Amino acid sequence: MRHFDNHRRSQIAWAILALALLAVWPAGSLRAQEPAQAPSPAPPPAQAPPPAEPPAQAQEPAPAPGPPPAMYSPDQLDKMVTPIALYPDPLLAQAFAAATFPDQIPDAAKWADEHHYLTGDQLAAAISGDQLPWDPSVQAMLPFPSILEMMAGDIGWTTDLGNSFLAQRQDVMDAVQRMRQKARDFGYLRTNPQVIVSSGPYIEIEPVNPAFIVVPYYDPAVVFFAPRPGFFVGGAISFRFGIAIGPAFRPWGWGYSRFDWRGHAVIINNAPWGRSWANRRVYAHPYNGLQHYGPGQRAESHRLVERSAHEREAPRQGHAREEEHHDDHRP
Repeated sequence: MRHFDNHRRSQIAWAILALALLAVWPAGSLRAQEPAQAPSPAPPPAQAPPPAEPPAQAQEPAPAPGPPPAMYSPDQLDKMVTPIALYPDPLLAQAFAAATFPDQIPDAAKWADEHHYLTGDQLAAAISGDQLPWDPSVQAMLPFPSILEMMAGDIGWTTDLGNSFLAQRQDVMDAVQRMRQKARDFGYLRTNPQVIVSSGPYIEIEPVNPAFIVVPYYDPAVVFFAPRPGFFVGGAISFRFGIAIGPAFRPWGWGYSRFDWRGHAVIINNAPWGRSWANRRVYAHPYNGLQHYGPGQRAESHRLVERSAHEREAPRQGHAREEEHHDDHRP
């Protein structure tokens, strides 16, 4: 019995010792034996709001074409084109294009007058070298000071002609054909050593020598009406005055300008002339090899010599070109 009590006391003592050891054992040792848990994932970063779309840039509206010009009747257009209707086709095409810039004509006429003594390559070089601010179609007329003088001298007519060509091109071209038909039917307009006059349904007037452009002189009050009895119709139009236009002038469309009479198109520098009343403020005709200059870039490197009264009279009377200053004022 005593042995049992001793054994019992021994078991109790060991139990108390085990409980004491558990009470003081480090808690971290027990946790270290537990499997490590993966840390909780960090919350995703807040997404930035999508960038705002840039505000649409307002496009500048095209310039308003302005009120339409006065519309002319066929009879009015017939009268309007009479001073130039018998020009050779290349010259007439260039004159029509230049007339659409009437504000530039007076200054161009003054320049052409003061540089009239220059010809050929020298004139072409001067037109480029002086950095002129005018449209190439106006510059193309600089070898013809007498025509620019006529256009500047009646700027109202030039403005009406240019505006009509912009707004009523087909009607203007038809008017030219009507007047040419009259001049041919009455016997005034014929092929001669300077020009070839076609006999088809559309009357074309082409220079015999494309490098020599004649400026016909005639009285519109005569050549578009039936001749009076005994009148010599062969002398009513003079083709003696002309200007040599060589390869140096090709950048301005010479050699590549004509009409498509059937299609009512004008070809300038081998491209259809697309300037109209609606787009006249933005249209730029293609000219290869020409640089455009502003008014402030103009230069001058030549002596300025105006034509004499005798020189001015020569083209008006259909006389051959005469030069009084060529040798004295060559640059």
